[in-house]
Formats: sequence, C-alpha cells, structure tokens
Amino acid sequence: MQEFFEKYPIHTKINVVWGEMDALGHVNNVSYFRYFETARIDFLTQTGLLSVLSDPTSSPVLRDTYAQYKRPVTFPDTLYIGSYITDIKSDRFTMRYEAFSESQQAICTTGYANVVMFNMKTGQKSPISEDMLAVLKQYEKDE
Repeated sequence: MQEFFEKYPIHTKINVVWGEMDALGHVNNVSYFRYFETARIDFLTQTGLLSVLSDPTSSPVLRDTYAQYKRPVTFPDTLYIGSYITDIKSDRFTMRYEAFSESQQAICTTGYANVVMFNMKTGQKSPISEDMLAVLKQYEKDE
C-alpha cells in the first residue's frame, strides 16, 4: 500500500458502504463513477485548483468518462483512489484514476475522465488558464 501512496501523492479515501452493493454481492459498477467524481473534486481541493476555478464563467466539464473493472469489491472495504493528469491540451486534459482495495491489497478498478474547459457564458470551449495549467503540469504523468 505504501507503494501506491508514493505513486499517487494525490489520493482519496473511500469507504465502501453496504448500499453500494448489487444483487450479485459486489459494488455496483455505477458506484465507481461516483468514487471517481469524489476523487476529481478532492484532487481540485488538494491541489488548490478549486480556488483557481472560482471564476464562474470558466468551468471544467466532463466530455466522457470510462472505467475498467479488474477485481470485484465487496463490503466492507476501503478504497484509495489515486489521481493524476495526462494529455494536457490548450483547452482540455485527462484525469486518470486507479482504485486500490485495502482488503485485497490490489488495484481493483482503473478509469479516466476527459475534461474540457467550458465558458458558461458563451457556451464555447475555453483555454485552460495559466494558473490552472501550472498546477496540472505538476501532476502530469506519461502514459
């Protein structure tokens, strides 16, 4: 687990709850998208980007999101979602996730979200601000 924390300095702790299990006895697939959303907001908070995004006209919007399930997770468990950035462009970036199961001591799910900066007033894509770009580059990893 220490290797995971070293690899992902930005990580989010998620406690699996009973209500997230499905009829087959494991965490329902939709729960991972909630976990990733929680990790995404936590990433913005931990890196200080949430305050950079205080301008209500420019906002990050999901273009698409993806999950790959590697191992079923059951209650009780604690997951740690490691987050990092790839593919930074002028108006978009990709946030990647790895979910580590504490009980299994293994990566159980991976995923990503393609995020586009969007001007809420004009309804158009907008460039990533210099402040935001500087922070994103600190957490960028090659794939």
